[in-house]
Amino acid sequence: MANEGEMQCGSMLFKQEELQEMSGVNVGGDYVEVMCGCTSHRYGDAVARLRVFPSGDLEITCECTPGCDEDKLTPAAFEKHSGRETARKWKNNVWVIIGGEKVPLSKTVLLKYYNEASKKCSRSNKSQGGKVSHRDEFVGCNECGKDRRFRLRSREECRVHHNAMADSNWKCSDFPYDKITCEEEEERGSRKVYRGCTRSPTCKGCTSCVCFGCELCRFSDCTCQTCVDFTSNVKA
Repeated sequence: MANEGEMQCGSMLFKQEELQEMSGVNVGGDYVEVMCGCTSHRYGDAVARLRVFPSGDLEITCECTPGCDEDKLTPAAFEKHSGRETARKWKNNVWVIIGGEKVPLSKTVLLKYYNEASKKCSRSNKSQGGKVSHRDEFVGCNECGKDRRFRLRSREECRVHHNAMADSNWKCSDFPYDKITCEEEEERGSRKVYRGCTRSPTCKGCTSCVCFGCELCRFSDCTCQTCVDFTSNVKA
């Protein structure tokens, strides 16, 4: 646990009493870190460290084995990496230790800034004339060339797609939600035309479903030029 001085340094993110019974608390310059984990019925507990940033970003460094070098994982990616059988429910499947008990992230204060960021994005887009809408996008596998669909309905999903697009070696097995391989069939062309546009189911791209940058799909901790430019313009 963090000592009293460290708690005071981190008081701008969480109150001391909110963290004092959590295991592995460490307060950094712009984040709070705690021990976390995810349980697979087959492989057991995968232990890791979760960093919570005031921007709402969540970053996990896995410590499941001494040689594991997986870091800067999203909760969804960590959930998959741990071998959890029921994916897409990371808020309930990823846990922290509070008072010696495993407690799902959804029942802790650690999602405070993540939830606030999601609500802020929604309000921001509504104030601009409508509900935020990002159509589904596809990323091609570097090994088999097949396109895989990514839903972009939340900040978490947008980050997963953003990271996949930035990875020139992305492959089917890296897909964070469903366990898929290159052997699995690609979506048919007749199905691909449905991208989730709220205006028209078979829309090929319009102002209602194509986003050119918002707080839902741009990230202050990302160093790509697109995110850097967006963050700079927002601050200007």
